Amino acid sequence: AMASDPADGHSTLKRCLGVLRDARNDSEQFAALLLVTKVVKAGELDAKTRRQIFDAIGFTFPNRLLTSRQPPAGCPEHTFQALGLTLLACFCTDPELAAHSQILNKIPTFNDILVSPCNPDSTSMIDDVYQCLGAVMATTRGPRELVTKGTVSALCQAYLNGSYGSDRALTLLLGLLAIAEARCWQRDAPHLLAVLSKLSSDFLKTEDMTKFELCEVLPHFIPQSPPLTQDSQGCKCLHRLYKGLANILASKLSQSQRDPALKLAACLMQACGSEWIPAGSAGSKFLALLVNLACVEVRLTLEEPDPLEVEGKKEVVTACYILIEMGIQECLREEKPLLEEMQKVQLMRIMEEAFGAVIFYLRQVKQEELQDPFIFASVRILGAWMAEETSSLKQEICELLPFLVHYAKKLFKEGSPAASLPQPELLSIEGSGLPQDALRFLLPGFCHLTAEDRPRDILISEGAPALLCEYFLHQWEVLTSQPGSPTPLTSTEMSLQTACGIFLNLVVTAPDLIRREKTFSSLMELLLKSLPLLLPQKDHLVLAANIATLGLMMARILANSAVLQETQSAKDFFGAAIRFLSQAHTAQADPGSEGLAAAVSPAYASAWADVRELWFLGMQALAGCVPLFPCLPQAVLQARWLESLSEFLTRVAPASVDFELIAAFQGVLVELARASQPCRDAILSHHGGEWASLYGMAALEQCLSEQ
Repeated sequence: AMASDPADGHSTLKRCLGVLRDARNDSEQFAALLLVTKVVKAGELDAKTRRQIFDAIGFTFPNRLLTSRQPPAGCPEHTFQALGLTLLACFCTDPELAAHSQILNKIPTFNDILVSPCNPDSTSMIDDVYQCLGAVMATTRGPRELVTKGTVSALCQAYLNGSYGSDRALTLLLGLLAIAEARCWQRDAPHLLAVLSKLSSDFLKTEDMTKFELCEVLPHFIPQSPPLTQDSQGCKCLHRLYKGLANILASKLSQSQRDPALKLAACLMQACGSEWIPAGSAGSKFLALLVNLACVEVRLTLEEPDPLEVEGKKEVVTACYILIEMGIQECLREEKPLLEEMQKVQLMRIMEEAFGAVIFYLRQVKQEELQDPFIFASVRILGAWMAEETSSLKQEICELLPFLVHYAKKLFKEGSPAASLPQPELLSIEGSGLPQDALRFLLPGFCHLTAEDRPRDILISEGAPALLCEYFLHQWEVLTSQPGSPTPLTSTEMSLQTACGIFLNLVVTAPDLIRREKTFSSLMELLLKSLPLLLPQKDHLVLAANIATLGLMMARILANSAVLQETQSAKDFFGAAIRFLSQAHTAQADPGSEGLAAAVSPAYASAWADVRELWFLGMQALAGCVPLFPCLPQAVLQARWLESLSEFLTRVAPASVDFELIAAFQGVLVELARASQPCRDAILSHHGGEWASLYGMAALEQCLSEQ
């Protein structure tokens, strides 16, 4: 008989452990074990006592119990297994033991018990299994072991069976997905989809508070990759979620009901873009309503004196930011737009009011709050607005620019090593971890602003150009440290391209700044070295075009600097720039006639929309560099550009060469003919006079006719 008093229980336990130690046969051991497990089940044992039990028993007895198939006479079938599991559940309360290989190798056994048919006698076994699995998940190695040993599918089946403990199966699944989402979906997508299918069906059907509880659960079952839209079952789940959310948002809601619905919608936007919203009138009204609600929530929250004191408010507003970012993208979408024109106009006006609130909030931020991930989320969403909408809130954005530059500089200086880590493409609702690269999201807006006098003056006075030069040097290191040549356009490469756009604006509008700021000499040095490395890699043509054009335009301003004075790196750069400019056009068969027509070279064709303007600017800049750099005519001759250009202009039908292209060629040819007698002779010897006349290059004709 078990003692009811805890002190008696401990003395009973001591006796049992003594009996267990001295047992002469299996029946004596079994009797003692039975008493031990009763003590374990009877009440709270402290850690020291549990350790004593383990020291006395070890893993040998529980292992034997789990593998014993023959129960004692008159006992239920799983008696030995149940005793073994009770002991293991007791041991697992010690984190050190929960991580032991003897527990981890029982995971398949735990899984089997979860998916076996449950009878009334086995409920305590299931409780013990959940206790063991929960303890394992709390260890460092545990989640990986659980995923690789098949626990995800076992938990999914246990939940779908709806048998005893299925609510605990869902809780453990949520925990595993929170820690190892990608790995879970890679291994067990069909099982997880089946759970999502049940949850989404329940979400659509239920009409009570469960609907809002499911709003909290469902985001954990929406994978970032692979997208649910790629799978027919996934598409059905998404449609149910859309209909369920449409029902919720069309109703009168309290704050506590609206918040989880907005977070679920944001999670779906993050994972699937707007693809989960059907095209047509109902879908466009739903999307407009979502963005509208998000804007109202942002305004109501951020215009308050202490906006984020309420627990969980940051997560809700961050979810609203995700919805607003999707709203911006949809308002700009021209191909198969979800929104009608009138909806777009209305939403842009409503979003402008929300961004007024974001700016108001950011102007109140204190120095000690700058590490808060919510500030990062707010700066990031403002960056998305500044990138697209340049005319609205101009005054307010100009007033905020000093803060934005200071914030970006602080994060960059403090987080430089970490800035090379991959940054999420979309905001995280949880906002976990410290953000680093705020500049990446501000660059497109800064690019627009440096084209205008007042914001450019503010950016210059706040030290943005020097910061951007440092950032460019750092991002170049990140790009070149990545192995191989990444085919998809990385965020690093995109940042470098946008930074080039900002520098091009500064070169044109503030050349004195380029001469004055020392960091631009460092930037020039990097451009000289990077173009020869980049140009041979065909995947990086747009970045190469940016660097070639920026380098040529800066070279005109910094012609007297040491880095450009007959250095090898300058010669290599000019050689690469000439290759980039000279290889852009070719003669190809004209389908409408027997002859040849001018065309963009195949290697440039796919990127030409992004490269075209840079190519023309680069030609103009090269013409400006020819009189300043004696090495340039020689580099042109070495590249045999004049011969290939002459051949190109002679072979193609003149009508196929547009006026802008003729003007670009003429600008360079005139400067070469003026600066270098060998270039002039080469042009003349390749019938330059004839094709100059043929193409109406009057300035070149005149230059060639002068003695």
